[in-house]
Amino acid sequence: MWNCKCASDGRMLGYSRLPSVCLVCSVYLVFLIHLVRFVQPNRRDRPNRPDRRDRLFQQPVRKDRGVFRPNHLFRVVIGFCAGVLIASGTALAADRVIPVASGGELQAQIKAAATKAIPAVVSIASTVMVRDQAFSDEALPFGLFKDAPSRRQYGQGSGVIVSSDGYIMTNNHVIADAVDVEVILADRRQYKGRVVATDPKTDVAVVKIQANNLPTVTWGDSSTLAVGEFVLAIGNPLGLSRSVTFGIVSAVGRADVGVADLEDFIQTDAPINPGNSGGALVTLNGELVGINTAIASPTSGSVGVGFAIPSNMARTAMQSLLKTGHVVRGFLGASTQDVTPLLGKIFRLPDVKGAIVTDVQAKGSAERAGIKRGDVIVRFDGRDVMDSGHLRNLVAASAIGSKHRLDLMRETKPYQTELVVQEAPRERTKKNQAGSASAATAHPLAGVVFDDVTAPLARQMDLAVSSGVVVTDIEEGSLAESSGLQSGDVVLELNRQPIPNFDVFQRLADPIKPSDLALLLVNRQGNVMYIPVKGE
Repeated sequence: MWNCKCASDGRMLGYSRLPSVCLVCSVYLVFLIHLVRFVQPNRRDRPNRPDRRDRLFQQPVRKDRGVFRPNHLFRVVIGFCAGVLIASGTALAADRVIPVASGGELQAQIKAAATKAIPAVVSIASTVMVRDQAFSDEALPFGLFKDAPSRRQYGQGSGVIVSSDGYIMTNNHVIADAVDVEVILADRRQYKGRVVATDPKTDVAVVKIQANNLPTVTWGDSSTLAVGEFVLAIGNPLGLSRSVTFGIVSAVGRADVGVADLEDFIQTDAPINPGNSGGALVTLNGELVGINTAIASPTSGSVGVGFAIPSNMARTAMQSLLKTGHVVRGFLGASTQDVTPLLGKIFRLPDVKGAIVTDVQAKGSAERAGIKRGDVIVRFDGRDVMDSGHLRNLVAASAIGSKHRLDLMRETKPYQTELVVQEAPRERTKKNQAGSASAATAHPLAGVVFDDVTAPLARQMDLAVSSGVVVTDIEEGSLAESSGLQSGDVVLELNRQPIPNFDVFQRLADPIKPSDLALLLVNRQGNVMYIPVKGE
């Protein structure tokens, strides 16, 4: 008798398989019983009366071959059907066993990836000085206000060790304006962290600790990530260090999130919460493919929509920061905007994608490539351009001087040109360090914001000059403000050296120590005067 393995397979799989496989067995047995009865009638009861079913299958007599007997045919059919049914039932059972092995392998991979990556993920505690809104004092006449005292504010985040000598990747917003950075390793060792460089445009920062032989995570290639791929998010959510969550890649190339200027986020449903920022997003191989950065949530908690900076973008930014102190990016030299359904109809585009050129900068890459206002850039080196943000990311990631083929639509006609990528204009960091207690003693000019004098700025601030460096903001109570420097002062010299622009000013100002003298020659509404600023 044929033994059915449905029950044993069901117990092995952990769930009932009886309805599916046993139904096949039952149908097969019923069919076999009826077919046998059909093929072999009791001819003794009706010797002279052919069975109706036999008549249906009787064949004409052919003298060269004789009479074909139907019983032989049905024996073959029965044997064939039985073999097919048994084989299919066995195959079905075998197919059902596959998820057991895959599930076990998946769990083993998750454990291995977490074990591999956790030692390289750190907790970062930052301290910033904030000043509350000024408050009124009834004892002061005419509603004057007192300066609100500064207070310490503490924040938490995560970081990833990317070199054994202590370089750590994290988010810029984790350590922005911090006066103190504390790094706590997975083994609970603590180190003072030093912010080496930051890139607010991508929300990337590099922190250094004085340690060697540290565990590191292996860089992965984020460009190979596909939607549906399993990932782990590792970090310090809500102060709970060494936390691991599991999910999939929900989307890639996500932009317009509103977190950074340059966005090409990996979206994941692996739970990410406050404190995960700067942590690792790794594959099942334990390779770093993203730096967890932000969540989209109406409750400030995880709802399954998290975003991570792709590892390729983060790694490129880090390497450029360590090499040059800033991120070197490609620049199109043109302003663009997204294609909307209405604009797509107006420009007679086949698809609602691409980037419409709205302005072209003089002597820029776009102008040299012959790009004009109204052109629609649809492909970059053969890759479809989805929108203006996508185009900006493609150009920004290109090497300076590299050549790329652009496919355009110009007045409904296709057009091709070659773009030679130029370096993006360097944006200067102009921080107002007013809230930083350590900044007040770090530099005599701390708390002052300087900028190049441009024609629009000169008109806006009613300046008497059209070039140089101007004070655009100054902290009340800072050393420079106490020394007499005011907003609107145009700096002509620093320590007897002429200041034609901000680059020269920054080069001369950076080496000044807290105890050094900063002698400024300024033009204040046509009056030129020296202002000495000296630290304590």
